[in-house]
Amino acid sequence: MSEKDLIIEEDGSVTEETKPVTTDPETSKKEDEFEKVCMLCHRPESTAGKMIELPNHMNVCQDCMQKSMDMMNNSAFDPSKLMNMNIPGVQFLNLADLENMMPKQQQVKKKKPGEKVEPVFDLGKMPAPHKIKAQLDEYVVGQEYAKKAISVAVYNHYKRVASDTSDDIEIEKSNMLMIGPTGAGKTYLVKTLAKILDVPLAITDATSLTEAGYIGDDIESVLSKLLMAADNDVDRAEQGIIFIDEIDKIAKKRNANPRDVSGESVQQGLLKLLEGSEVEVPVGATSKNAMVPMTTINTKNILFICGGAFPELDEIIRERLMKRASIGFEADLKDKYTQDKDILSKVTVEDLRKFGMIPEFLGRLPIIFTLKGLTEDMLVKILKEPKNAILKQYQKLLALDEVRLDFEEDALRAIAEKAMKKDTGARALRAIIEEFMLDIMYEIPKDDSIGQVTITRAYIEGTGGPVITLRGQQPEQLTQTY
Repeated sequence: MSEKDLIIEEDGSVTEETKPVTTDPETSKKEDEFEKVCMLCHRPESTAGKMIELPNHMNVCQDCMQKSMDMMNNSAFDPSKLMNMNIPGVQFLNLADLENMMPKQQQVKKKKPGEKVEPVFDLGKMPAPHKIKAQLDEYVVGQEYAKKAISVAVYNHYKRVASDTSDDIEIEKSNMLMIGPTGAGKTYLVKTLAKILDVPLAITDATSLTEAGYIGDDIESVLSKLLMAADNDVDRAEQGIIFIDEIDKIAKKRNANPRDVSGESVQQGLLKLLEGSEVEVPVGATSKNAMVPMTTINTKNILFICGGAFPELDEIIRERLMKRASIGFEADLKDKYTQDKDILSKVTVEDLRKFGMIPEFLGRLPIIFTLKGLTEDMLVKILKEPKNAILKQYQKLLALDEVRLDFEEDALRAIAEKAMKKDTGARALRAIIEEFMLDIMYEIPKDDSIGQVTITRAYIEGTGGPVITLRGQQPEQLTQTY
């Protein structure tokens, strides 16, 4: 086995030399898996080109080496005298010390020449929409239409990626826009979907994104997060999912400053990412700087899902429907539209444009669907029915202490009532349960005689305590309460 090395001659020219390779298996494995990165500009070999190998496995790209040579030649600097100079307070760095200084999260996985990227799913093994929805049903309560819509969209997206056809018919991306009130489960739905499909997922908040050059995250930072979620595997990242939450916050503001760096400008900046383009992104960091290696990601097969609450959008929809109903036989529908709690499901692209989303942005999100606000009954189901329901989590925690945890049905209803008053949807449930479970989780380990704890409505409302049953007693024998 042999390889070609680039050798720097005395006159500054670079030549190739073929020599046998004898490396230790661990080093060889590392070199096969990760790309060489220039120690000066931090670009990987796929971007910077063939590397010049220095002692101790350090690499410099030809551009940086040429610039360094030109700089030394133009300054009449003699590097041979450098190490013999005795400069007070200055220490010279040995290249051997740099060999393992690049952190793992900044190592770029190597792409093999001509290697075809394997799709996430083969066409024959692609899970059908009804199977995807069935798995979502195990974790997500309600939202039947949203689960059906996202299952079909994801199925079509990965079918498009797997087909890789080169004919004249080009299938467009199935990017999605989810509209629903705070706490309806938008983020949870996407997280569950990515877990089921076993694809990398990056979640970002649209409010943190700004136009390049301003304080905040660059638009490309979402790709850096996806690359990190894929363990710096570019091929895997290029088939992942990006969820941009609070997308309604970047709507074009009325009477806004022409330099709207966090609104319409961000929408414009996202267009190329949504459509599909090659973007240079930092590896192991979310911002570009001279000390971070860069790599290129193609967003053609990345699925983008945007979500937002879109406050006041219901008024825009209602105004449109009322205007249409003000004439003819539809006039009696006015009252119906005024009281319709599911008015968001009647949204159109024109409504979103009036809200402040630019037409070009909406054109790259062809699939639009809504999530319903959670009712009290749905919150009770969320507490106990999903595969990883929060009540089941606490029951498992106490089971490790050999204590059984039960909840009266009336207690679950009291928790749901409290959550409804907070008006933050399902996310309020955990905060409420954490609050009343704190004392129980603190006291249980103190007393080995406790065998069962039953949570009551009185305990949730603060007018009583939980029912504590000692080991060997029947649950109805109340002998101790907090």
